[in-house]
Amino acid sequence: MGSVVQSLGLKKAAALLALALALGVAACDREKATAPVPRVAEAPLIPRTALFGNPERAQARISPRGDFISFLAPKDGYLNVFVMPSNGEVSRNLAQARAVTNDVTRGIRKHFWAENGTHILYLQDAGGDENWRLHSVDVATGVDTDLTPIAGVQAQVIASNRSEPDWVLVGLNDRDPKWHDVYKINVRNGQRALVQRNTEKFSQFVADRANIVRLALRNLPTGAVEVWTFKLQGGWEQLFEIPFEDSLTTWPVAFSADGLSFFMIDSMGRDKAALMRVDALTGKKEKLGESQRADVADVWIDPVSYEPSAYASNYLKNEWVGLNDAARADIVALDEAMEGEPTVVSRSADDQKWIVVEDGPLTPLRVHLYDRAAKRPTLLFSQRPALSNAPLQPMIPVEIASGDGQTLVSYLTLPPGSDANGDGAPESPVPLVINVHGGPWARDRYGFNPEHQWLANRNYAVLSVNFRGSTGFGKAFVNLGNKEWGGAMQRDLADAAQWAVQRGITTADRVAIYGGSYGGYATLAGLAFTPDFFRCGVDFVGPSNLRTLFESIPPYWESFRNEFYLRVGNPAEEEGRKLLVERSPLTKAGDIRRPLLIAQGANDPRVKAAESEQIVAAMKARRLPVTYVVYPDEGHGFARPQNRTSFFAITEGFLQQCLGGRAEPIGRDFEGASLEVKEGASEVPGLAEALAAMPRAQPAAAAPAPGK
Repeated sequence: MGSVVQSLGLKKAAALLALALALGVAACDREKATAPVPRVAEAPLIPRTALFGNPERAQARISPRGDFISFLAPKDGYLNVFVMPSNGEVSRNLAQARAVTNDVTRGIRKHFWAENGTHILYLQDAGGDENWRLHSVDVATGVDTDLTPIAGVQAQVIASNRSEPDWVLVGLNDRDPKWHDVYKINVRNGQRALVQRNTEKFSQFVADRANIVRLALRNLPTGAVEVWTFKLQGGWEQLFEIPFEDSLTTWPVAFSADGLSFFMIDSMGRDKAALMRVDALTGKKEKLGESQRADVADVWIDPVSYEPSAYASNYLKNEWVGLNDAARADIVALDEAMEGEPTVVSRSADDQKWIVVEDGPLTPLRVHLYDRAAKRPTLLFSQRPALSNAPLQPMIPVEIASGDGQTLVSYLTLPPGSDANGDGAPESPVPLVINVHGGPWARDRYGFNPEHQWLANRNYAVLSVNFRGSTGFGKAFVNLGNKEWGGAMQRDLADAAQWAVQRGITTADRVAIYGGSYGGYATLAGLAFTPDFFRCGVDFVGPSNLRTLFESIPPYWESFRNEFYLRVGNPAEEEGRKLLVERSPLTKAGDIRRPLLIAQGANDPRVKAAESEQIVAAMKARRLPVTYVVYPDEGHGFARPQNRTSFFAITEGFLQQCLGGRAEPIGRDFEGASLEVKEGASEVPGLAEALAAMPRAQPAAAAPAPGK
C-alpha cells in the first residue's frame, strides 16, 4: 500500500542495472474472470494502443494540504501535469482540471508535490539520457522553473520536508560525474546552496525531518556497505557496516520525528529482511515487523507522527500487517472495498486523505481518493478505461521447483477461453512466452501486467519467473545468483519452461523467450547457450558482452562497480575475465540458430547501443538471420508511446511467424515513431511494407505510461 520503501530503498537496486530444468507446483489463490470469456478464436483483439499508449490519466497525488489532486494526462499527445480540487463532484472536477505544465518534448513521467503545497516538482531527461533535470511549477501561475539547468548533470531528489517547505534536497554530480554532492534548492526561485561536498564518496544520503542530512552510505571494494551517521557537533562517524551478503536486502528508509532513530529494512542476522528501528547514535536495533516467507517490501510512514503504521511483505501476493488499531482498520476497509490489491501512493499532511491505487490482473489500475475518517474510498478514475470491457485474463501465482530444489515464485497467464475447467492449464497446449524481468536484482509480482494481457490475448501462455537473484525472497535467494548470469539463473528459466511442458501448458517446440535489460541478456543467452531450446527470442536493450558492459556503465554508478564485479565477474582478475567471456552471449553468437529480434535505444546510458551492435554484426558476418530495430530518441526502454506501440507491433508479427499466434494489423501504429530497422526487415512478414508506408517521425513525442 505505501511506496516509501520502493522510492527510497529500492533506488539502489534499480541503479545496479535494469537471466535457464523440473518439477513441483502449487497454484495459489487463483483469480477467476468475473464473466465467461469467449473461446480463444473468438476473443476480440485488445488494441496495442489501449495497453501501451498513453493512459487517459495516471499517477494521482494529493497536495500536502489535501485541497488539490494532481495527475498526469495527455495534452496534445504529451503527458503533462493536471490539477483539480479534491472536494466536490469527481466528474465535474475531472472535466474542469487544468494543465499546469506544457511539456512538448517527451512528456512527464514522474511528478510530486513540494511541501509548500503551491508548487509541483517533476523530473525530465533528454532523449532517454537519464541526465534528469528537476523542474518546479507554480500551480497558480504555471510558471515552470528548471531548478538544475546544467547540461550533462543528473539530479537525484534526496528529500523534502515540511520543516522547510520551500526547499528540496537534491544530489548533483556537477563537480565530479561519479559522485553527487548535496544541494538545498528553493522551489520558488531556484536559489541553490551547497550542503554536503561528497569528498567521502558516499553513494546515498538520508535526511532527517529537519531537512538535515544525517545518514550516508559508502560502498566498499569488498561489497560491504558502511553506514555513517552525522553528529551535529562532531561530523561524520561510522555507525555500522552492512555485509556484502546483505547489501541488496538492507537499507535505511526514514527518520523518526525526533531524529533520535531511523527505520530500516534489515536482513542482517536473518534471511528475510525485517522492519527495524535503529538508534541513530549507537546503532542499537529494535524489530518492528517481519515475515517468515518474504522480505518486508513496503512501509507506511504516518505523516503526522512519522512512525511506521503498517508494513507489507510480498511472497505470492502483497500482505499488509498493521502496527496499530487505526492502520489495521484502514487495511480492512480498503481490502473490503476493492477487488484488486490497494496501494497507498500519496497522503495529505494531516493524513486524512489518501490516494490509493487498486491493482489486479482484471482491474488495471483504478485510482481512489480515500477519506480516512469515513473509511470510504471514492473512485477518481481508471488509468485505462478502454480496457474496461476487454477480455482480460486472471494471473495465476505458482511455485515451481528448480532442478536443484529452489522454489521459484512465478506468475502464469493463459489465453482467453483456454482453461475451461479452471485447473490452471489449457485444455490443449498453447505456445508459451517466458517473460524475463530486468534488474536482475528486482522481481515479478502479482497484478495488472500489460505484457501478460497482450501476449495472452494473442493466444500465448505467458510465464514470468522469479529466478535466483531476484529480490524479495530473502538474502539467501538473492545471493544464489552471484556469478550465475548465464548459469544457474538461466537454468531456472529453462526449469520453468520444462515445468510448463510437463503440466501440458505448452509443448517443448513452442517456447519463446522475451525480455528487456537483464531480460534481454537472458534472451540472448538462451538462444546462444541453448540454441535448440527456445523457438525464438525478443531482446530489447539487453547486453551481449559483459566486459564492454562494465567498461561503459554511467560514471555515477561508480560506487556500485565493485558490487557488479562481485555478483557477475571481475574483469580485473583472470578468473573473472574468463567468466565474463564465457557468460557473454556474444561469445557464442555463432551458435544461434533460432529467429532473433533485437531493439535498442540509441541513447541508452546503461546498456549502450554497442551491446546490440556487436551481436548483430557477429550474426550478420555469419549470415545468421536477425532483425535489428533502433530508436534514435530513446534510452533504456522506450518512453514515447509511438515508439512503444511500434515495437510491440513488430514483436507481434515476429512472434506470429515464430509461434503462430494472432496479430493485430500494424495500421497506424508506426505513425510518429522514430524506429529505424537496421537489419532484417524481410525477416518479419509485412515489416518492410509497413516501413515503406510509414510517415516520418517528429523528433519529440510523449512519455511512457506511468505505473502507480
